[in-house]
Amino acid sequence: MSMSLLIAIGVAAVLAGIIVFRAVPFMEAYFEFRGKRLISCPETQQTAAVSVAAGRAAATALLGEPTLRLKQCSRWPERQNCGQECLAQIEADPDNCLVWNIVSNWYEGQECAVCHKHFGRLHHLDHPPALMDPEKKTRAWDEISPERLPEIFSTCQPVCWNCHVVETFRRTHPELIVDRHRDTRNAA
Repeated sequence: MSMSLLIAIGVAAVLAGIIVFRAVPFMEAYFEFRGKRLISCPETQQTAAVSVAAGRAAATALLGEPTLRLKQCSRWPERQNCGQECLAQIEADPDNCLVWNIVSNWYEGQECAVCHKHFGRLHHLDHPPALMDPEKKTRAWDEISPERLPEIFSTCQPVCWNCHVVETFRRTHPELIVDRHRDTRNAA
């Protein structure tokens, strides 16, 4: 082997090592900052749903600390030119403002208002559980605007997917439902 080939292999190995070394913070930043989040808008003190530009955060993590910018906000386009001071809330606690975590924490340990099955930790591949409003109408939690979730959680009850499907069918097709209550007094 010639000396120039050995040098080229060495340079390629060093470059590959640098790329792999910097890929870890890139991936960590991307996965840490993706997804919808709920924050308290510093301007209005109201709940707002935001998305961080996770790709940009990951790209800037290649050079050091990730730089956060909003990609989307429920208050835009009216307030699109805000100072994005809410990003401090995300930087301080990225996990607890993530909508998925807020929802999963709310359901965990509760029981379905219909069948009384207990909820465990939610999983992304499962059917989404639902909410039953005071009028007994159900809808999946992911059909609700994220910024309304804290308000909805205070007035609704949790419902499992199966009961949500049954209750929706019962509401939309009452002519097809027959409730049979077995009389256990005459059972032999």
